[in-house]
Amino acid sequence: MPGSYQIRPLDRSEIRTALDWAAREGWNPGHQDAACFGSVDPEGFRGGFLDGQMIACISVVNYGATFSFLGFYIVAPAYRGQGYGYALWQKALAHAGDRTVGLDGVVDQQDNYRRSGFELACRNIRFGGVPAEKHLARGGFDLLPLTEPPPDLQALDARIFPAPRPVFWQHWLAAAGHVSFAAFRDGALAGFGTLRPCGSGCKIGPLAAVSRPAAEAVLARLLQELPDGQKIFLDVPEPHAQAVDLARSLGLAPVFETARMYRGAAPQLETDLIYGVTSFELG
Repeated sequence: MPGSYQIRPLDRSEIRTALDWAAREGWNPGHQDAACFGSVDPEGFRGGFLDGQMIACISVVNYGATFSFLGFYIVAPAYRGQGYGYALWQKALAHAGDRTVGLDGVVDQQDNYRRSGFELACRNIRFGGVPAEKHLARGGFDLLPLTEPPPDLQALDARIFPAPRPVFWQHWLAAAGHVSFAAFRDGALAGFGTLRPCGSGCKIGPLAAVSRPAAEAVLARLLQELPDGQKIFLDVPEPHAQAVDLARSLGLAPVFETARMYRGAAPQLETDLIYGVTSFELG
């Protein structure tokens, strides 16, 4: 590695550059992802700088004392295969300490991740297309907009995510352009979800619900906010057959997939509540 190579945390503008790189790689981040993601762990986003120029980036974001999530591992094409990325990878993983670390990686990199101690948990499939909303049920639920997390959101979120993330939710629900709704039945939270604009179309994530009817109710309400003819993207855990069927019932088709992998003990999540992953970058 010739030249002066420095690894350090990224500031907000540099995190936005990392998201621009992710967009060029085809990951299609949301317009407000940089602000939301940067709020979780100030030391979580790191870059590799060669003679002062950023040539690589990664995030290892710590959620509390037990869990981290890795994403945004990108090396500028001209600098790949020269050791810069691996040096950044090692430094970033050290930030996680002895926490369990999750990632959603491209499938053909699984062997490389295994060499760093990661093991496959499941596949996540990104479905995309212009939705056929007519298949969704809507009745039986009270649907309310979310701009801040209600008390029972954290309890439901704890069943689908392995660590509390209150700061993330405060920024995520309040972000410009994000539209979030929750479904209640008899006063109890039955599901919630967010629609957010991206470089191409809109993503729906998270979409979490205690039943398929509740997921359909939230999804139907979110789709009312979608401009006519706009594509949506929904990231679905493959083991959750009902979620896969729901995506297909909307006329969506697989466009991408990831390998959800963990280094350390894999968390015990209620995958059958996950109809849409929050993000492939932050878990």
